[in-house]
Amino acid sequence: VVAVGPGELHTGDTVHFRGHTTDFYQTLDRLEFDHQPIEVAKPGQQVGVHVSHRVREGDSVKRIA
Repeated sequence: VVAVGPGELHTGDTVHFRGHTTDFYQTLDRLEFDHQPIEVAKPGQQVGVHVSHRVREGDSVKRIA
């Protein structure tokens, strides 16, 4: 689950996952809210994302412009 900060998060955006043992970039191919696919996540929403590597609680997620 990713908490969306300022700005929107869109399917197709590239994000950077970073933590103590995590460091990778990924293009988001799917976002989910209440187990339903969405195209845009609004600020304040908590959304599910499909990731290719292990991500841990507390890892940061930043959208790459």
